Amino acid sequence: MLLSSLPGFFKTRRDTLMKKTESEGAAFIFPAAREVLRNPDVAFPFRQESNFFYLTGFEEPEAWVVLVPGASKGAAYKTILFVRRRDPVMEIWEGERYGTEGALKIFGADEAFLHDEFAKKLPELLKNVEKVYYRTNLDEAEDRIVMGALEAHRRSMGRSGRPLLTVADPNTVLASMRIFKSKEEVEAMKRACEITAAAHKAAMKETRPGMNEFEIEAFIDYQFRKSGAQRVGYGSIIAGGKNACCLHYRANNETMRDGDLLLVDAGAEFNYYTSDITRTYPIGKKFSKTQATIYDLVLKAQLECIAMAKPGATQAAIHRHASEVLVEGALSLGLMKGKTDELITSGAVKRFYPHGTGHYLGMDVHDIGLYQVNGEPRKLEAGMMFTIEPGFYIQPNDMDAPAEYRGIGIRIEDDILITANGCDVMTAGVPKSREEIEALK
Repeated sequence: MLLSSLPGFFKTRRDTLMKKTESEGAAFIFPAAREVLRNPDVAFPFRQESNFFYLTGFEEPEAWVVLVPGASKGAAYKTILFVRRRDPVMEIWEGERYGTEGALKIFGADEAFLHDEFAKKLPELLKNVEKVYYRTNLDEAEDRIVMGALEAHRRSMGRSGRPLLTVADPNTVLASMRIFKSKEEVEAMKRACEITAAAHKAAMKETRPGMNEFEIEAFIDYQFRKSGAQRVGYGSIIAGGKNACCLHYRANNETMRDGDLLLVDAGAEFNYYTSDITRTYPIGKKFSKTQATIYDLVLKAQLECIAMAKPGATQAAIHRHASEVLVEGALSLGLMKGKTDELITSGAVKRFYPHGTGHYLGMDVHDIGLYQVNGEPRKLEAGMMFTIEPGFYIQPNDMDAPAEYRGIGIRIEDDILITANGCDVMTAGVPKSREEIEALK
């Protein structure tokens, strides 16, 4: 169903973006996501490219948006959308399209043209531009069009000696906006977290020995969609037993056994914003003694790291603390030998903890944003959202570990919003103490 209106925050974002680069005389060029075929005439489900949607709210493929400075009639910039033509035959098969009229009326474009006209129109649009923000090396055909326009612009300058316009990555500017969540974005992410939390909790109750991992994946997908999520935020990880030691396990096709743990890493996407939750729990009724020991160690690291999350802290310090807790636990269990600092500095900790403790979260599960500023770890500020997800994994072929530990993989992950005085755990609705989890079983 086509929209009849659009929230005003899309234009506000464009205003902010162009204001940030006003002194540069810069234009921004964004292509829409492409449809990708899975079979000769069957496409994968379409999901708009994040930056494109962030700035326009437009959800069709075969589109471009161009923002150029120095618009007429006193406006600071102009928005130009290039979209698919209206096609009565194709719309019978695939649904209505907005066309150029909808681009102007609904999406607030100052000018709108057909997608086929983009290559011809772009050199003209760059006429008074000093710099171009465009992300290269994502699509060769799109790069050829944009670089051709830049060359046409250079030639139009005659014997001025001027080189091609400077091309920069738009994420360098957009990251400074997307990393801080507005009220509307927080509300969308809150809903994504609520949906995801409820699905994880339901999956804990549903899981039992003899089921296949893909049954839990399907169950979670159903819970997401039933609750209003449009899609998953990333491919779900449903990893039973030793599969949990593969950090990005994707097969999700093995029978789950009593006595093993199940690691579930899954997040719903709601209105283009995703949650990201991981829980690890028994496939049967209870944790074994060995599983409980490792689980409590990971939970201790996570709870202490969450307590550190507040304005002025850094993700680097949070990761360092998680590493210290996990290494000290490994030392106490006889899984490692040496001194904590040396085991972390040398990288020996990666034997059991090979990943970071968190990442930015938003429209993308690994959202854009700098982790260092001027060579120093970036300090957390109110409005940032990220994950805290320590884990501990004893590979099944680690012959230096006692047999009872091999094949245990545990990760606990929550979504954190930094507030003025601390943080909100947006995914607190999912049990994570052993007592709470076992009570659900």
